[in-house]
Amino acid sequence: MEGTIVNIQKYSIHDGPGIRTTVFLKGCPLSCWWCHNPESQSTKNEIMFFEEKCTGCGICVKRCPEEAITMKEMKPTIDETKCILCGNCTDFCYNEAREYVGQKIGAIELFKEIQKDEIFYEESGGGVTFSGGEPLLQVDFLSEVLDICNKKNIHATLDTSGYTKWENIEKIVNKVDLFLYDLKLIDDEKHKKYIGVSNKLILENLKKLSSLGKRIFVRMPIIAGINDDNDHIDESIKFIKTLNNIEQVNLIPYHSMGMDKYKRLNMDYKLSGMEKPADEKMEELKEKFEKEGIKVKIGG
Repeated sequence: MEGTIVNIQKYSIHDGPGIRTTVFLKGCPLSCWWCHNPESQSTKNEIMFFEEKCTGCGICVKRCPEEAITMKEMKPTIDETKCILCGNCTDFCYNEAREYVGQKIGAIELFKEIQKDEIFYEESGGGVTFSGGEPLLQVDFLSEVLDICNKKNIHATLDTSGYTKWENIEKIVNKVDLFLYDLKLIDDEKHKKYIGVSNKLILENLKKLSSLGKRIFVRMPIIAGINDDNDHIDESIKFIKTLNNIEQVNLIPYHSMGMDKYKRLNMDYKLSGMEKPADEKMEELKEKFEKEGIKVKIGG
């Protein structure tokens, strides 16, 4: 079976225990305002344009079989209604100003890439993490890769938003060693505004997953003025305390490292000017969880 990935990140130390290989699968049903992997949102392949690398040579215009690219003010402009994503413009760009996003890969081929770092997993207690996007959008492909990892005793972590049918989680629940489960906003109306969907399915799935006794780390992004207020934190703590097997809460401070990707994909970034939360604020939030007996870590 084939799936579509964005990339494979080696030697990751922030996506589960030990040294890990993180596989980013393409496609996500959410549209978080602070998403730092916008190239993983669409299920379709895309082309990122690095304007700062472009010299205006025009080779992409000449190589496009659909005449979808034209030059305006010495810069190429693409007509997306004509583009068939053939990749010619990326293959022939001398300056690597265009990057093709989205790679078809078979389950066995992907596992072979994962297995290359097996020695690091053994020495550090690491393994593979499937992230995205939302990996459960490709649940059958994910399930097949997990089967191979399980047979080879490679620790498997799933980084998920939880926004999927419960049946999809059931397909892989016994193949995953650790769940990194995102909890972005408790208030449903705010969730709809900043994430694009209701959180009811997400919260319900987390309850069900918790009831099965699975290892779970809850990951909470912290964005100033959106979800760093006392009401949200207090309600999050209240909800988490109703669950079983939440080993740890990770508070992830907002960062803008993915902002440039939006321009490269011709997408709007809604949080321009947003600052990273102050260290003092993160420590204050951490103390709130700790006072309620919840193990918490900043970052990770």
